[in-house]
Amino acid sequence: MSDPSPFGVATLPGSITVSREIGGRTLTLETGVVGKLAGATVMATYGGTTVLAAVVRANPREGLDFFPLTVDYREKTSAAGKFPGGFKKREGPPSEKEILTMRMIDRPIRPLFPDGFVDEVLIQCFVMSHDGENDSDVLAGTASSAALALSNIPFEGPTATVRVARIHTDAGPQFVINPTVSQLDYSDLDLVLAGHKDGVNMIEVGAAELPESAVLGAIEFGMDQIRVLLGMIEELAGKAGQAKVPAAELLLPTAEITAKVASVCEAEMVKARKIMGKKERNDAVDALRKTVLDTHFALKTGGTYGEYAASLKARSMAKEAFKRLEEKVTRHLIVAEGHRADGRGPTQIRPITGAVGVFQRTHGSSLFQRGETQSLCSVTLGTSKDEQIIDGLLPEYTKKFTLHYNFPPISTGEAKRITGPGRREIGHGSLAERSLLAILPGPDEFPYTIRVVSDITESNGSSSMASVCGGCLALMDAGVPIKNTCAGISVGRFSTEDNSREVFVTDIIGEEDFFGDMDFKVSGTREGITGIQLDLKARGLTLSQIERTFEQAKKGRLEIIDTMERIIAAPRAEISPLAPRLISLSIDPDKIGKLIGPGGKMIRAIQERHQVTIDVEDDGTVQLAGMNAESIAGARAEIEALCEEIKVGTVYTGKVVSMKDFGAFVELAPGTDGMCHISELADGFVKSVGEVVKMGDMIKVKVINIDDQGRIKLSRKAVILDEKKGQQGSAPEGQTAGR
Repeated sequence: MSDPSPFGVATLPGSITVSREIGGRTLTLETGVVGKLAGATVMATYGGTTVLAAVVRANPREGLDFFPLTVDYREKTSAAGKFPGGFKKREGPPSEKEILTMRMIDRPIRPLFPDGFVDEVLIQCFVMSHDGENDSDVLAGTASSAALALSNIPFEGPTATVRVARIHTDAGPQFVINPTVSQLDYSDLDLVLAGHKDGVNMIEVGAAELPESAVLGAIEFGMDQIRVLLGMIEELAGKAGQAKVPAAELLLPTAEITAKVASVCEAEMVKARKIMGKKERNDAVDALRKTVLDTHFALKTGGTYGEYAASLKARSMAKEAFKRLEEKVTRHLIVAEGHRADGRGPTQIRPITGAVGVFQRTHGSSLFQRGETQSLCSVTLGTSKDEQIIDGLLPEYTKKFTLHYNFPPISTGEAKRITGPGRREIGHGSLAERSLLAILPGPDEFPYTIRVVSDITESNGSSSMASVCGGCLALMDAGVPIKNTCAGISVGRFSTEDNSREVFVTDIIGEEDFFGDMDFKVSGTREGITGIQLDLKARGLTLSQIERTFEQAKKGRLEIIDTMERIIAAPRAEISPLAPRLISLSIDPDKIGKLIGPGGKMIRAIQERHQVTIDVEDDGTVQLAGMNAESIAGARAEIEALCEEIKVGTVYTGKVVSMKDFGAFVELAPGTDGMCHISELADGFVKSVGEVVKMGDMIKVKVINIDDQGRIKLSRKAVILDEKKGQQGSAPEGQTAGR
């Protein structure tokens, strides 16, 4: 048995391990015992969190024309000592967090397989242990890369993944590698970074309007730590790695077919790629493809099966060669001739139009159009009951802001099967959500729950950035007091085959994303960056390339912000009249039970009486929601009276609820009574209580004593005497009050 870890859990007997200290905690990569029938398996442990990552390879499926890489990541609640929710008590479909992690693992490793590689590859990650502080998402990214490095798959890595936070200390802002969940609560940056020995190849950022220099510094800091992780993986591969086995056949056209396709259609391809409109350009390319295939690579159906199979294979290769030619022509036009498909210059942004208040019954709405990309956004304001409950490995919490992104088939003019949101939609919605999160007011200033829905109704590139811009406009239309105007822009990169020359282009269209080296999305305000997502097809980026991208993105972002503020300059002064009115007040937590009442009787009565919704937090925060100010004011007054601390000397207007020979009981607030003795009912002798008050009378009384048992003594006489003194003090000169 090997030595136990600092957490008291022994490594598995017979396992091969590599360990390093990262950020003050031990990271261990372990292989050789678990999952031996898989292609390769790695168990990664960091602190008390463990992720099992396994890879499996299979022969390519017949007729496949893409790389079938599948990444699956699952968080088992047993890892945190919890039961799954629901009736079945079993994990269900992947959560949004799991889907985002799958994308985070997939994006940096997908470009690092040989060109034309179509063997089926499956990566599965299971969270086996979670300590509640060291999150498992970045750990799964490194574990997946390590498993690929150990396998026989020709993976051109390894990569490693880290998270970087920035925490403010007395010594100034400090970068922290792989921050704990608690540390992230105090960070103004959440950066997930993946890279390899040649540079950065995946970035995701959520930030509180940080300057470009700060984000660049965090990337540089993270890359230093990534190099340590790469050393660990290489050491483990040296101990337990398998020899790489290349694919039996790569999906690549032969040199002869490639040359033939180029000879018969390259000139026409150049003409087609210069057509300005997306639909017209695509139609021309489609027509050219059909002509080339039908004329030069027609299927031979009249001969032997061998001849037919050979013609089918040649036609398939010709399709691939045609696609590669289109990519080559597109890249040449941009890099060598400076000609983008829609005729723009490298940093020119497509024409932008927009409007707000486009729908009558929403709380806020907007239309944002940039070129051939269009987003319709709507905002809904709700109460705390509308917050989304997030239940996973971490303790349950709620979200007050959500952005949902929808990409229907009509946005690209296609007739396709309609399904629920896919991984791409979840990812784009998350990027837009964290980009806008930084500009939202805090719950103390604006206690509403906010939902933004972005429906993409036209798409030709950068629809997630259109969602940021449209969402910001809709928030302003709804009267949400955002801190600054936020916009998003995407920057692409094109280079020659030897990387001797490169061009960075702003506001890429769909084809530039498809044929280019990268899609580098940056969101932010005039003050700084709020969100980043980098998708890279090239091997990697250097820090100088990232810095150049930041500069170009900032210029475009500021230009878009100027345009947006011509549509609506600032948030509306008032929220929509259709939105619920919402206020918050605080009561003594000890009075919560009194407000709720037996079985909820008291709080239900107040809600029904005033037609409001009341939400009570454990800390005594009470949130009132209603459709008009009068109903909220009435409920607020009643709650404050009910939960107010009764103090000696305070005057109340109360209701006579009981009459005895010795005095009257007066209700100061629902559930709180005091006794006014007969001697305190009037300024003079009182023969009987009924001479002064009757049941149901509203009278002013003053608290004159609260005894040790909490019994309240009241005086009406004290109020009368105080009023007489006030009248005397305000009497005109030369007159006596009361005379």
